[in-house]
Amino acid sequence: MSLFRKIFGSKSDSSPEELKSNDRGKYMPEVKLPIDERFTINFKANGGKFLYCEDLNEVFQNLESIIDENEWNTKKTLVLDKNLKDKFKNCNLQTTALISDATFFLTTCENLIANDGSLLISSKQIFEKKLPELPINFVVFATTSQIVENIGEGLRGIKSKNRQKIPTNITTIKHFKSNDDKDFLSYGSSAKNLYLLLLEDL
Repeated sequence: MSLFRKIFGSKSDSSPEELKSNDRGKYMPEVKLPIDERFTINFKANGGKFLYCEDLNEVFQNLESIIDENEWNTKKTLVLDKNLKDKFKNCNLQTTALISDATFFLTTCENLIANDGSLLISSKQIFEKKLPELPINFVVFATTSQIVENIGEGLRGIKSKNRQKIPTNITTIKHFKSNDDKDFLSYGSSAKNLYLLLLEDL
C-alpha cells in the first residue's frame, strides 16, 4: 500500500493540488478516504499508538523501542499464542502465561476496522479471557491486509476462514486511553494502552 509511504514519507512530496482541499464546492459529494487512511485516522482518534513497519526487522526494532520507552526491559510479557511466541523468539522477551505476572500483552487480532478505528479479536487471541482481566498494556501485531471496512465484514471474514470451527469470545477493542468522562456508549468497555505494530503485506 503506497498510502502509508505517502503518510510517513517526505512532506515535501505534497503537490499544490493536494493542498487545495478547501476549493471544493459545498454541494460536491464528500471525498471518501481510502480504507487504510480511514483506519489510521480513527485509530489515532481513539488514542491508539501506531507504528508502520515495512518488514519484520522493523517490527522487531519498533517493539524494542516500545519496551525501552516504557522501561519494560525487566518486565514480563503475556503471550498466549504459540505461533506469535515463535515469531518473536529472538526479541529477548521474558514471556509468561500468567496474567498476574505480566506488564504487557503481546497479541495479534482478527481485523482492523476502518470505520471506527477498533480492533476485532476472538478466542484465537485471548482464548476465554475477558478484556478487563488482561494487562492494561497491549502490543498488537497486525498486517495491512487485515484492514476491513466495518465489523460486519470482519465477522464474515472470520466465518469464511474458520468454517470447521468458528472462534468464540469475539469482541472489539476501541478505547485506547483512559477517559474519566465516559459516555454511555463506552460503558462496560475496558480502555487499553495500545500500540499497533502494522506490517505492510500488500
